[in-house]
Amino acid sequence: MTIRIGQGFDVHRLMAGRKLILCGEIFDHPCGLLGHSDADVAVHALMDAILGALALGDIGRLFPDDDPAYLNADSLKLLAAVLKHPEVAPWHVVNCDITILAQAPKLAPRRDRMRANLAAVLHCDVNAVSVKATTTERLGFCGREEGIAAMAVVLLARLSPSENNI
Repeated sequence: MTIRIGQGFDVHRLMAGRKLILCGEIFDHPCGLLGHSDADVAVHALMDAILGALALGDIGRLFPDDDPAYLNADSLKLLAAVLKHPEVAPWHVVNCDITILAQAPKLAPRRDRMRANLAAVLHCDVNAVSVKATTTERLGFCGREEGIAAMAVVLLARLSPSENNI
């Protein structure tokens, strides 16, 4: 078995008039994240972690932010497309760990649904998906509620050709 580890990071500015979407969940919040797609920072960080593990660049390479095809795109659908990429498809997610940096809203009440959303797209057990949140103690742009950031780490595995025949 071959394994690869990747890490990803994303950040988006908060602004009025947008939906706040994190791990595919829509939160009741006065502001949403500004981006070409739905700006789901957690899913974007996870996609970058997957692509980084395989040295395939970042999501901007696959989904350019100047391409109208991705305007307001659902990030969970983009994640599904990443997983179908010919160089990603032979790999499976062993586990992933996402940390969302946000002063608000409180994410804990929706954490299980967020994990389930990701596990469904990743085709893995929900116990292989960790979603955590932290404030920045009102420090920095996240603490001032100007934006939300996310970090992700992923472990991918690929069976060797001989293991596939077992």
